[in-house]
Formats: sequence, C-alpha cells, structure tokens
Amino acid sequence: MPVLTRDEAQTRARLIDVQRYTVELDLTRGAETFDSRTVIRFTALGQPADARAATVDTFVELKPAELRSVTLDGKALDPRGLVENRLALTGLTAGEHELRVDAAMRYSHTGEGMHRFTDPTDGETYTYTQLFMEDVQRVFAAFDQPDLKSVFELTVTAPEGWTVLANGVTEHVGDGTWRAAATPPISTYLVAVAAGPWHSLRTEHRGLPFGIHCRRSLAPFLDADADEILDVTRACYDRYHEKFDEPYPFDSYDQAFVPEFNAGAMENPGLVTFRDEFIYRSAVTETERQTRAMVIAHEMAHMWFGDLVTLRWWDDIWLNESFAEYMGFQTTAEATRFVDTWTDFGVARKSWGYDADQRPSTHPVAPDPDAVPDTASAMLNFDGISYAKGASALRQLVAWLGEKDFLAGINTHIARHKFANATLADFIESLAHATDRDVHGWADAWLRTTGVDTLTSNVTHDTREWTLDIDREGSRPHRVAVGVYDRDLTDSQGLVLRERHERDVPHSGAPAPRDGGRPALIVPNDQDLTYAKIRLDEVSMETALRSLSRVPDALTRAVLWNSLRDMVRDGELDGMTYLETARAHLPAETDLALVQGVLAFATTHIAGRYLPAPLRNVALTTLTELCRDLIRRTEDGSHAGLRLTAVRGFIDVATRPDPLQEWLTEGTVPGGPELDPELRWRVLTRLAVLGAADESAIAAELERDPSATGQEGAARCRAALPDPEAKARAWEAMFASDDLSNYLFTATAQGFWQPEQADLVREYIPRYYEDAVAVAARRGPAIADAVGRWAFPASSVDAETLHLGKQCLNNAALTPALRRKLTDQLDDLARALRVRETRTA
Repeated sequence: MPVLTRDEAQTRARLIDVQRYTVELDLTRGAETFDSRTVIRFTALGQPADARAATVDTFVELKPAELRSVTLDGKALDPRGLVENRLALTGLTAGEHELRVDAAMRYSHTGEGMHRFTDPTDGETYTYTQLFMEDVQRVFAAFDQPDLKSVFELTVTAPEGWTVLANGVTEHVGDGTWRAAATPPISTYLVAVAAGPWHSLRTEHRGLPFGIHCRRSLAPFLDADADEILDVTRACYDRYHEKFDEPYPFDSYDQAFVPEFNAGAMENPGLVTFRDEFIYRSAVTETERQTRAMVIAHEMAHMWFGDLVTLRWWDDIWLNESFAEYMGFQTTAEATRFVDTWTDFGVARKSWGYDADQRPSTHPVAPDPDAVPDTASAMLNFDGISYAKGASALRQLVAWLGEKDFLAGINTHIARHKFANATLADFIESLAHATDRDVHGWADAWLRTTGVDTLTSNVTHDTREWTLDIDREGSRPHRVAVGVYDRDLTDSQGLVLRERHERDVPHSGAPAPRDGGRPALIVPNDQDLTYAKIRLDEVSMETALRSLSRVPDALTRAVLWNSLRDMVRDGELDGMTYLETARAHLPAETDLALVQGVLAFATTHIAGRYLPAPLRNVALTTLTELCRDLIRRTEDGSHAGLRLTAVRGFIDVATRPDPLQEWLTEGTVPGGPELDPELRWRVLTRLAVLGAADESAIAAELERDPSATGQEGAARCRAALPDPEAKARAWEAMFASDDLSNYLFTATAQGFWQPEQADLVREYIPRYYEDAVAVAARRGPAIADAVGRWAFPASSVDAETLHLGKQCLNNAALTPALRRKLTDQLDDLARALRVRETRTA
C-alpha cells in the first residue's frame, strides 16, 4: 500500500481544513471485524495546484475489510474507487463538504489499529486502539496526517458488561452504547478507544477526573500498586503545572494498562495507554518501579508537548520524544520519591543512544526534512537517537542555557502554538526569545549532526599544581563538570571529592593550572551533563579499575561504567577485564540501576557475543560467582531488590541445571525469595536451554500459570528446547503461520537462538534471511520489528552470518522496517567480530 509522502501532506494541508469527525464504532459484530461509520466535515480552501482550476482534488485514507458505502455531500461514490488505502475525492469546490463512510474493519493481533485480545485466564476479551503514524486508517476513514487537526466525537457500541474509555469523558447512554465528550482539536494519530470489562479505579485531582484501568485478571495487582501509581500521577501533574503556564488542556486523565502493547506507552490525550507489564504480577526492583514512574511522567509531558502542540511533519518527531524523555526523567526526580533517575538514564537509556549513533543508520536528532520523505522513513526514527540522544542534548542545553531560560522558551513555544502544529524552527525561535545566547548555533551543532564526540583527559602536574586539558574528537561544544577525587586518608581504597568545577570544551585559551597535588581520579563528565564518550587519563583509569565502587556518587560511577563499556565495544579494553572489574566492584555497589546495567551488558554482550566461544563458560562462571557474592551479601534481607537482581542474574548465566532444578522443586531460593511466576518461567527457560526440561515440565507449569504471561513463558521455553523437532515447530509458528500475536511471536523468537545450541540451529541461519523478508512483508511493521529485533541470529557471531546478512540487504523485497533492523543488527555483528579480532591480535 502507498505511504503518505511529505509532499502529499503539504499539498493536502493547503487544499483542505478539517473541522470535525463523527465516528461510530460497533464492537459487537464478532471476533474478526467491527463496524466503522464516519462523518467528516471539512472545508476545501480553493487553492488548486492549477490556479486556473475551479475545484481541487484530494484523497482520504482507509484500510477496510469491506467498504459498504461512501457519500460526498449526499452523492454516492463508487466504493470500487478505493485503490489500496486511498479514496479519491475529486472536483471539490471551495467551501464546506461532508464525507460519509460506512465500512467493516479488521481487528488486529499485532498491536496496530484496533487490537483484540482474549485473556486466557478468564476468557474475557479486550480491545484498544494504537493509531500512531498511519494506523487510524485501520479503524476509520481519515485525512491521516498530523497537521490536519480536528475535533473528534466518538460513539462506541460494545458488548454488555464492557466499559468504553476514550480521549474525553465517556457516558453510557444505554443498549451498550457509549458516547465520548468531543475533543479539542487533536491529530488523527492521537484518537484513542479502549473497550472491555476493565477493572477501574477512579478519583479526582484538582477537579479533574483521574482513572487507572486494567484487565480484570490483573485487578489484585493494580489494587496493590494503585496508591503508588496515583501518587506519582498527582505529583507529576502538580509539577508540570509549576513548570508550564498553560493548564492541562483536556477534560480527564485516564491511564489504561492494556495487553500485548508494542511500545512502553502512548500519549493519547486524556487516555494514555501503557503495556500492562507495568502492572506487576511478580516481585520487581525499585529501579523497575522507578521506570514505571518515569514512563508516567514521560507520557504526561506529551499532553503539552506533542498533543497540545504537535509536530507538523514526522521529521520533527524528536520534538515530541526528546522533550518527553528529558521531562520524564527530570520531573520524576523532582516530584517523586525516585530521586536518582539520571543514574538509570546514564547506564540504561544513554547507552541506547550511543549505540544507535555509531551505526550506519544514525541520523541527526533533527533530520533534514528531505531525509524523512514519507511515513515509512519516519517510522524508522523511533530509536535511541530521537529518545536518548535527544534527551541528552536537551539536558546539555539546560546546563548551558540555564533552566529558567529553558522553561521560559518552552512556555513561549506552547503559548504560540497551542492546539496547532509547530516545527524545529518554531521551537528554536521560542528558545531564542528567552535568551541572548546563540541558540541557533547550538541547534546546528547538536541537532543537525550525527555521531558521538569523544572527550579525552590529558593531565600534567608537578608537586604543587596540575593541569587538565580535554581533547575533543568531534565537533560539538560541551559544557561539562569535572570531578576531582583524592584517596581517602583513612581508607586506602576509598575516594573523596576534592572539588567539582565546570568548563567548556573546547576551551578558549590554555587551561589554567589548579592548586594541589595530582588527583587520584579526574572525571571529565562528572554528573553526566553532556553526551560524549569519555576516555580517562592513565592514572585515573588505574584508579577507576581498582576503586570504582568507592567513588562516592552513583551518577559519577555511571559515567565510569559507561566509559569502560565504550572501551570494550571499541576494542580498547578486554572483555575479561570488564568482567573482573564487575566481579570486584558490583558486590559493593549500592545503586541497583548500576548493578542491573552492568550485569546486562556483561551477560548479553561480553559473554554472549564479544568473547570467543571457548571463553563463554569462563565468563559465565565469573558471572555466576559474582551473582553468588551478591546473594550472600543480601542474606540478611537488607536489600530485596539487589537480591532479586542477583537471583535473576544467577539463573540467566547458570551452566549447571542442578541448583535451578532444586529451586524449582522447592519453590524458593534458599533464604528467599520464593519463586513467583516470573522467576519460575525464568528458571524453566534456562533449564530448557540446558536440556534439563521437557514438554511435560512446560505443560505442567502452564497449567499452574495459564495467564497470558504464562502462555508467553511456555512459547519461550518450547522454542528453547535443544531438540530438532522443537526448533522446527517454533520456526513453523514464526514464519509459516500468521497465527502468533505480536507477543507470542516475540516470546518464541527469544527462546529460539541460544549460544549453547549453535550447532543445532546453524541450518536456520540462511533460512532466516529468506523467511524474515517474507513474513515482514506479509504481516506489517510491528512483526517486521520483532523479526529484526528478536528473531535475528544474534548469538551466531561468525563471518558467514554477516556475509549472508549483507547479501540479504540487496533484496529489493525488504520492507523499510526490516531493512533498518537488519542494517543495525549486522553492524552490531561486525562490531562483535572486530572486538574478537582485537582480542586475538
């Protein structure tokens, strides 16, 4: 089907203005389709491409199962005029028009359009919309582009016993029919409906209706966390009203936790949808609770920046996501009990940006409009650049500009463009209005360029003073904090902060010497204010390797761990040295985000990819001993989150099944925790990989936990079995059938490729490059993303896998989504091979 181009969108925006959609959806028509009736009232502006013409031509988008009827201004149009997803509207005279469309639409099982899900726990069915980018066409007819904002009136007929949620307050008017209050002008992709027998908790805050909703089978878990979720919501709401001059612009604030959701959440005005994994069925760490709080803050920031003020075209998606990402972490730290969010950002999110920015698919935070010619290319930019790098750039901007001037510029921007659309140029003009600094120059350097700068410390010293010169490899200006640390006189391994000062890089003139002897450790991006790779001087590097856990500030430790991570990826630090450093320092680490981040990198990347196969067991043994040390440290019950992290890590790296089998049989880890559903499936997956579980064990566990999560756990375990028939069944389910939902596809893919089973799955590597292309084209962008992300043979680090992948990139049938994923995966594979070669050189 054709995708919308930027030129087409610009032309249509000149030709028409849309006033109102009246949409009626009937969800009682069966399990395959629903009815969709739409009335669009719009105005033809009388600006044809040919000035001599008296009328204009345009089109409306729709992807129906059946198009029953179309009328334009009371005149019937031939439904056969629908070509793929476009219905031509020709001969429009200047003035008002009314389009009526009656269609049957298909439910989705991939998280796109109107997704339908039946809960295996109790048989209840739920539906919700995800209309981002161009999926409104799967639900109702629309002029589907972000700058044709309109008022939306929705009526939904649902089965008896269901509740319908929407962007505005909904009212049950009888006979299963629900009517939503009309919205203010919003973009088509922000319309939202969620219908089903929801478990709902409602309250008010500052006169505004608040609600949180989930599946009935998750009700006890939502109830347990309701106070925390609502406390975070209220705190963020109040904090944003301190930051923003414009009050919250919609009539209610509902948060629905929905099943099989592809993203973390979606910022639909008045009805934010979240993946319902945020309703915790099993024990979680404080870092995971912090992540949920941050996502709540992130989505609420979108109510102003994204919903009230919306991008004009998708080249400015970073304006939505970078801002919400920055505000999510900053506001969570300011307004909730989770005050250390930037440490988690530094060790988890920022590395996402660094990795993306070093691949051939990198792009500027704010790409040139010509680089985003259509919606297919725009979809590719939802990545670590638009989120993590963009948020890092904004954090650097605040450090350089000052928060007062930054917020003044933001409020100017909102006031100028509320209920309308804006561009990067508008945003920069609003910031420039609030400061005398050269914001345009900053934007050119930070938002229009690609790649990661590297800042390297060079230190000279004598007995009385020392001088730091920071070399920059790259082109951006940086405002950094320099942390200066000395040995603790009372503890030979301890470190104390001597001073922290700020400086600009590049520095004008020669750097001034500073008083005192040579510091033990100098950190050139202390507090992580800028976005750059960091290389320490020789003495500081030696200190970091020996005393990293004794650096007094967690955010500084995050900077140091990131530096070591980057060095491993660049072949400058041996992976075993990283593992030994982790073994030495993680048992004393107090910040849980750091423990989780370091363990994840060590397990997935170093043990899984960067070390040659003969060293994998050595690496796993080291990690096993590290996790055992953490478990011993927490035997007194002092840190449940750290113990849970250590237990998870121990399971993931186990090379012998005996202790895991014992835990599963007893239902508990000695000294705790008890094995909840998440831990039981985790143990069983690892036992399956090791050949110590079979179909009967998986079936028994599924009988114990028949939930949706249990179904996914069983699919993952079955795909992980070291058995040719099990592998064949899993492959058939993923690539020969379209029956798997998005979540079951992902779970199956996660189980399939295992480093321990390299010989068993080798025959599937060439098949992957053939079958992935076909299933991506057949099932659409969401499955294409899962095929490229989860079903890729990432554990096969060899030249042949890389060669076959490069050949696949020449296949003209590759969809844009899969091409992008393969490009990134193959670059990561090539990097892993280079790291291995560097180690043996």
